[in-house]
Amino acid sequence: MDLDLAQVRAFVLTAEERHFGHAAQELSISQQALSKRIARLETTLGRRLLDRGGQGVRLTEAGRRFLEPARQALTAADQAVAAVLEAHRPLRIDVWGHLYAPMRTLAQVSTAEPRLELGHGRDLPAVIAALLHGDVDAAFGRVHAPLPAGLTHRLVRLEPVDVILSADHPLANAPAIRPEQLRDGVLWAPGALHRLDFLRRFADSFGIRERAEGTNLGLDHFLADLALDTRRFGLLPADVPLPPRPAIRSIPLIGPTPLYAWSLLWRGNGAHPLLDTLVSAFVAEAERNRWLEYDPVHDWLPENDLPGADPPATP
Repeated sequence: MDLDLAQVRAFVLTAEERHFGHAAQELSISQQALSKRIARLETTLGRRLLDRGGQGVRLTEAGRRFLEPARQALTAADQAVAAVLEAHRPLRIDVWGHLYAPMRTLAQVSTAEPRLELGHGRDLPAVIAALLHGDVDAAFGRVHAPLPAGLTHRLVRLEPVDVILSADHPLANAPAIRPEQLRDGVLWAPGALHRLDFLRRFADSFGIRERAEGTNLGLDHFLADLALDTRRFGLLPADVPLPPRPAIRSIPLIGPTPLYAWSLLWRGNGAHPLLDTLVSAFVAEAERNRWLEYDPVHDWLPENDLPGADPPATP
């Protein structure tokens, strides 16, 4: 039995609105045309789907059974149309975690698919909202649990993190620093720490009790504030390019080495046609640069950086 999707859409909207007038207005047709579409659908199915009476519109038992599969059919049809019409539209991707320079990693794979339209999200919750509303097709940054249903993410890079110190800090001349050596220092955060999951979990895991918060006005401002107090320290991924600044030292962390987890995030259905190309480019670049190496003996990751999965095995 072949169904007319215009008739199915008329039924679904009327069932949801519980009102013929509202549904007809939503479809920009007359109530008479709406009633005819639903009547033809009922004739095709051989079942009455809606009861019309003084109490408004009510679903019959057959209507209740038909409603959810009908919604799914419309969703599938809309996705099929979008897959054709959006094939030539740039893939819209938001990045977040700007102090940690996510564009460094994205730039290494974006040449594989130049049709990317880049945006900048404030933080993970804001980017998730944009994804769920369909404002963007994908996002790139650090993902941590819990995630709303309907979103998919793929870990693409684990980046070692360095400690950033004032040149006058007692540990400024060390060739490497263990996280436990920072317990008497002050963690300098570029924003409210409850919104900076990675930094908060690092401080909690390694017993760093003193924490100070600033405003994220960019890397130069962050480093200038850091240099004001010789007890302060900050954390940055090792590959973040630092501006020339003699008052600052960047030193590797070891025993363990913290890793910052970068992921690609997208809606689980209705994906943009170019998304597979972007994922493949990330996979190839990760393999080429050994981005996903992880040794639980020597490395540290927050527990929720890989929700629902074990950390990646060392190749």
